[in-house]
Amino acid sequence: MRLMRIGAPGAERPVVAIDDETYVDVSDVVTDFDGAFFAAGLDTLAATVAERVAAGAARRFAGERVGAPIARPHQILCVGLNYADHAAESGQEPPAEPIVFTKAPNTLVGPDDDVHIPRGSSATDWEVELGVVIGTRAHNLDSDEEARAAIAGYVLVNDVSERDFQFRHGGQWVKGKSAPTFNPCGPWLVTPDEAGDVTSLGMWLDVNGERRQTGSTAHMLFDPVFIVRYLSRFMVLEPGDLINTGTPAGVGMGFDPPVYLKPGDRMELGIDGLGRQTQTAVAAP
Repeated sequence: MRLMRIGAPGAERPVVAIDDETYVDVSDVVTDFDGAFFAAGLDTLAATVAERVAAGAARRFAGERVGAPIARPHQILCVGLNYADHAAESGQEPPAEPIVFTKAPNTLVGPDDDVHIPRGSSATDWEVELGVVIGTRAHNLDSDEEARAAIAGYVLVNDVSERDFQFRHGGQWVKGKSAPTFNPCGPWLVTPDEAGDVTSLGMWLDVNGERRQTGSTAHMLFDPVFIVRYLSRFMVLEPGDLINTGTPAGVGMGFDPPVYLKPGDRMELGIDGLGRQTQTAVAAP
């Protein structure tokens, strides 16, 4: 299934996309795609959607705003330097274990919402990434099978970052990751049965029509199953939590001289099977 939330900010309703043009409204049986929903499991929803499709209840999209496919999560966790080429352009060695940091949950926005360049920013950057959404409460997972079973689905994310905030204000990455609008997500959450092999997905990002990032999840140092199992050693993962798994080379910081976003810049990005996003950078209100 491809889970979506459509509607105005704060008033999104849950739907399931059938294809790029049609969807089934499930807002009468699902309050939201939140932690409670994921904890209850997706099997009942799948049966409901199948029944409604068979009954001809699919609707056509009519230009509605697309929100993030998950409601505000309990936490957003991020894995840094998870691609060797990105580590190299950052001037750092590939890590022996995942580098983990957090991102404020209220950074989450829709896939095509504007990205606000923060007041005082000089180095707002882009990062196309594969996101993993947790489906069950998980702690101290003992096997890859348990970790795989804990995953509700996968999403496309743009892990927007302010490099000056990240590196020159105490060295705590969360400061450069947590400004409002810094985590566009969606358009869909794709469930594992439909996502297929997420360790070999092409990924790309353009700025103003110029290709900046081209990569593949095949080049991740630590794959999603490993990451979920690893993180569960150190914390409790809750249903609906989002994990951003890192970005390939081509971020603005990696250019010589660096190239960063300015108001009016347009980002377009995508991952095979997970859809695409388009955002305009604007000055923060």
